[in-house]
Amino acid sequence: MHLTPEIVLRLIPLLEPFVTEHKRRLMQSVLDERTRWLTVALEDIYQPHNASAALRSCECFGVQDVHVIENRNRFRPSSDVAMGAAKWLNLHHYRGNNAGDSSPCIAALRQTGYRIVATALTPDATPLPDLSLEKPVALLFGTEDEGLSMAAMDEADERVRIPMFGFTRSFNVSVSVALCLHSLSTRLRASDRPWRLSDTERQSIYLTWLRRTIPHADAHIRRLDREIPGGNPAQ
Repeated sequence: MHLTPEIVLRLIPLLEPFVTEHKRRLMQSVLDERTRWLTVALEDIYQPHNASAALRSCECFGVQDVHVIENRNRFRPSSDVAMGAAKWLNLHHYRGNNAGDSSPCIAALRQTGYRIVATALTPDATPLPDLSLEKPVALLFGTEDEGLSMAAMDEADERVRIPMFGFTRSFNVSVSVALCLHSLSTRLRASDRPWRLSDTERQSIYLTWLRRTIPHADAHIRRLDREIPGGNPAQ
C-alpha cells in the first residue's frame, strides 16, 4: 500500500484514539530527536546478540534507518536483547548471493545523499572525533570476525576508526556501533546541521508507529474510513 502524505494525514486521526494521550506525547517527543542525518549499514552480521545490540543502540541514539546487508549470513536479532527496538526503526534489507557484494546497499545510500564511511582499523582511517558531519553519513560495519569486506571498503568514500589505547585493538561490533553513534550523535545535536526529520517524514513514521502499536490497526482503518465520507484511501 503506497501512502501519500495526504493519505497519511487522513489516517493518523483514525488511529490516534486507540492509544493513550501519554503514548502519543511520548511518540512525538521521540520524533523530536529522530534523525536521518546518520544511518547505519550492517554487512553480514550473524550473531543474534550483536545484531540485536546494534539495533538497540541505533534506536537509543535516535537513528531511524538501519540497512541490513545479507550476502552470506541472515540477520536474526534476538528479541530479548533488542528490547523491541526494531518496532521503532525502519529496516532496509539487501539480500545477495555473493559474499562481499554490498554494492546495491551502498549505491542506494549514495543516491539518497549519504557519504559512505567504512569503519576500519587501518592507520589511514580518520579518527572518529575528526569525522566531518557536514553531509549526511552512512556508517558501514562488518562481520564479527573479519570486519567489512574489501569490496565495501573500496567503495566507501572515507574510512573511520575509533581511537584505542590498549593492547586489544578492536571492539565487539555492537560496541563499535554504540561508541560511534554516541560520539557522532552528540556532536550532531550540538551542531547547526539540519539533522531533524522533516514534517512529512515525522508524520509517515508516526503513522507507522501507530500501526505497529495498535492491534489490528489496518482493520480499524478500513472500518472507520468506510464510515467517513470521502472515499477509502486505506485500500
